[in-house]
Amino acid sequence: MQQHDTTFVDNDVQVCTDSRETSAPPILCVDLDDTLLATDVLWESILLLSKHQPWAMLMLPIWALRGRAFLKRRLAERVILDPGTLPFRQDVLAYLKQEHRQGRTLVLATGSDYQPAEAIASHLGLFSEVLASNSRINLTGTQKSQKLIERFGERGFDYIGDNKKDLLIWAHARAALLVDPTRWLIPQASQSCSVIKIFHKPTRPVQSLVRALRIGQWVKNILIFLPLLASHQFEHWEQSTQAVWAFLSFSLCASSLYILNDLLDLPADRRHPKKRERPFASGDLSIPYGFLMIPTLGFGAVLLAYVSLPNSFLSLIGLYAITTTGYSLFLKQVAILDVLILAGLYTIRVLAGGLAIGVSISSWLLAFSMFFFLSLAFTKRYLELQYRKVRHHQGLERRAYQGLDKHILSIMGIVSGYLSVLVFALYINSPDVFALYQRPKILWLACPLLVYWISRNWLLANRGALDDDPLILAIKDPASYFVAIAGGLIVLVAI
Repeated sequence: MQQHDTTFVDNDVQVCTDSRETSAPPILCVDLDDTLLATDVLWESILLLSKHQPWAMLMLPIWALRGRAFLKRRLAERVILDPGTLPFRQDVLAYLKQEHRQGRTLVLATGSDYQPAEAIASHLGLFSEVLASNSRINLTGTQKSQKLIERFGERGFDYIGDNKKDLLIWAHARAALLVDPTRWLIPQASQSCSVIKIFHKPTRPVQSLVRALRIGQWVKNILIFLPLLASHQFEHWEQSTQAVWAFLSFSLCASSLYILNDLLDLPADRRHPKKRERPFASGDLSIPYGFLMIPTLGFGAVLLAYVSLPNSFLSLIGLYAITTTGYSLFLKQVAILDVLILAGLYTIRVLAGGLAIGVSISSWLLAFSMFFFLSLAFTKRYLELQYRKVRHHQGLERRAYQGLDKHILSIMGIVSGYLSVLVFALYINSPDVFALYQRPKILWLACPLLVYWISRNWLLANRGALDDDPLILAIKDPASYFVAIAGGLIVLVAI
């Protein structure tokens, strides 16, 4: 890591220079946002502010009225970005490391505030100098162009950039290096100077969008159909249609909250060996896009529920959204309460299904759901510790558990799962079952199926053979499909 001496070239722009003199031409100046980084420092700072000081978000419009540079300075004073959690463009970074090894002078020239820019430069140890904004000057476009000419002379530097604002800089550069340019940007840059390199990362926006929505997780919302099946109302077209609308509304709401959770968990996800590939953590989707998607999906969910479903369902959607938001912000860090909330969120889906079709949920179904989903919630926490290979007294970021808790988590999860089977067995012997089933004793065959699935789930979890989300097992595992199909046939025969 290189040490930098901080100096002011003038009263406007913060400059950090390396104490060692280098003269190897040509100088290569590198932009930061969406160039060296697959994200934007300003939006990363706003996101951190919303997470740690949400009340300060009210000040953003006031700071912005005083200029973009002032806004960046105030954000830098309130939040500290960890360079180790930021997504770097690996192709650009590899190129810079190669140039640095060959003795080339690298300069970080960015419109970001000097404080995060200096932290990133120190983290990488590649740059001999840092040019960045301060509270008065936003070092972008013309301002950056003038500063680079002043420092290195006309045509005295090469420049790596990514958008049309950089055309003002390439007009005075010796050569241009482009990062993910649009089709029209390449010829425009070529008119200003020689384009010597283009960095291009293949993007699949539709695939990234689908991954961000976590459509695969919509399988959880199939629980909405459980009251329809349990009450034997699936033969009625109206109730079935209501259940479908409820499923779609709940899924849109869930996707909105998944995106919110992904944004709040960005630093932790970027340290995770698997979650760092998520669209927002990896930089495949930008933070502003996430901020736009959250209210859009949420509005779609509310509109669909308002038009097609009872007001009680809409109220339950609101309860789900508030609870999930609280969970994402801080409740997931409270031991035991977090798994109770997870189980409760699953159970809310069952309640929502009942409200959608106007069917009362029996206490038997609620008790079974709570214990069964509590087992899944404990499995999820166990797998997080197992997957990350957390040591005995080591914990996970934004989690309340340590490595030594795995054993007790497995015990509580197994017991919860078996209690759900006990509840189901008691239900079979209750008077309620005779009103719905002509051959209720057939339902006893479902008990060994449940015991098998729960036991196998925990056996695989203990072996480390499961994904860090137990629902992935239900989606991909043939044994889970066998249990589901066999269970469905047992219910049909018992009716």
